[in-house]
Amino acid sequence: MNAGIPVRWVLSQPELGLALKGGSAGLGRDITLVLTSELTEPQHWLSGGELVLTTGMGLPLSRADRERYLADLDAVGVAAVGFGIGLSHERIPADLVDAADRLGLPLFEVPLPTPFGAITKKVMGRLAEQEYEKVLRASRAQPRMTRAAIQGVRAVIKELSAALSATVIVIGADGAIADAHPRRVPDEIAARLTEFVGTRGDGASSGVIHTASGESIAVQAITAGQTVHGHLAVVAPAALSAVDQVLLGHASSLLALDFEKPARLRIAQNRLNTQALSMLLEEPTELDTVWQHLTPAADRSGRVRALVLRSATPETLTRAVTAVDDQLSTQDRQLFAHVTADRAAILLSGADTDQSAERLLAHLPPATRATLRAGLSAPHPLRRFPAAIDHAELAASAALPGAIPLEPAALAGHALLTFPEARRVLSAVSEAMLQPLIDYDDRHGTDLVASLRAYLEAHGQWEAAATALGVHRHTLRSRITKIESVLGCRLDTARVRAELLLAVIAHR
Repeated sequence: MNAGIPVRWVLSQPELGLALKGGSAGLGRDITLVLTSELTEPQHWLSGGELVLTTGMGLPLSRADRERYLADLDAVGVAAVGFGIGLSHERIPADLVDAADRLGLPLFEVPLPTPFGAITKKVMGRLAEQEYEKVLRASRAQPRMTRAAIQGVRAVIKELSAALSATVIVIGADGAIADAHPRRVPDEIAARLTEFVGTRGDGASSGVIHTASGESIAVQAITAGQTVHGHLAVVAPAALSAVDQVLLGHASSLLALDFEKPARLRIAQNRLNTQALSMLLEEPTELDTVWQHLTPAADRSGRVRALVLRSATPETLTRAVTAVDDQLSTQDRQLFAHVTADRAAILLSGADTDQSAERLLAHLPPATRATLRAGLSAPHPLRRFPAAIDHAELAASAALPGAIPLEPAALAGHALLTFPEARRVLSAVSEAMLQPLIDYDDRHGTDLVASLRAYLEAHGQWEAAATALGVHRHTLRSRITKIESVLGCRLDTARVRAELLLAVIAHR
């Protein structure tokens, strides 16, 4: 920390012959600088922590002004006042002593034989020794922290805490406190840290927080490249010194490396998973070692589902796969993805649902999610995952952009007409097969197409079809005979009925 030398240490140096006269309550104040001043109002040039040495030559004449003189020094944070006697004053004025006691500002007597320079040299020498000790302590602490990094985060913050004699806190990337040493984090400090991290838009801010209790919290972002893994905070009675900040920075770097290890391992694992998936899609093999590589994707029953995402832009697919990977990582699950120019296929557990699949995409920006078509296959045995991908891809081609992943079962009854390619074929077949009936209806004012549809949808049941049309069954029989004549076919053949049913559905 930026601690100086306690006033009591200076008074304890026998060779200086100093004698405390007042303000004993402030003996713990730290001296960071020594200066001599005979000004009547020296406080204008002081910033706190000074030991002011004076012979009283500029001391005000009235008691009230002398008390104000001392109060002004105390107000700017002066650590102590050394009053040299034997020149302008034989002793320290009693009113100054009384004021020093009231203020808790140490006031000591400097005998005539003791030069002010001796006090300055003694204090500044000790300050230099302390700085050297800090550097030496840091040089010893850095290797200890580096060795501790092998054992993980807790070992690193324990070493940093010992080196700084302070509480060290690790805040995770989610803004929550992940670890602390050596004590529990008070609610006030936890709240201030949460507020500090949460209000920084870039997520990588560092800085200093001052608490109501007077403590200083130094916050350092834990970053690796553009990735922010969290923050490291040190809670101390005073602000960190430059040397202490070096130790904080070193610890932050070690933690960043530790946090990066699983991230780098996951990247490598994802790459291997993608290679295995691509190999089995492009060149199916019976090698068990390759298939075993995919087993973490399956549920306990050995089943998988395929989530297929379609987009016209490869960048959107890349962002989507990254978002899915981030969510799977929080669930300690691996990513199995195969990405082409306009499609991303991801293997999920057979136990996943359309809702859980949608949650994997929940953290995408709304504008990005709104452009994605998503399809989700039914559960398949792992070795049939290519079929699962095909089914999910068909569903994705029929899904609405931004909608929850569509399952093939939801297309039952209108699947063929959902897909553009199938719809074009069926429309052409419909036109070719039904045009004679359409022309006949136009010429004669009949309704043979509607009669054909009712008959086919009633599975050839005369009563049901006639009721649906609102005619007598003999009337319907007559119309069906005419339809067979116009089309040149027999409706008692199942295959003919099936083709005509598709034709009339497409015609509608």
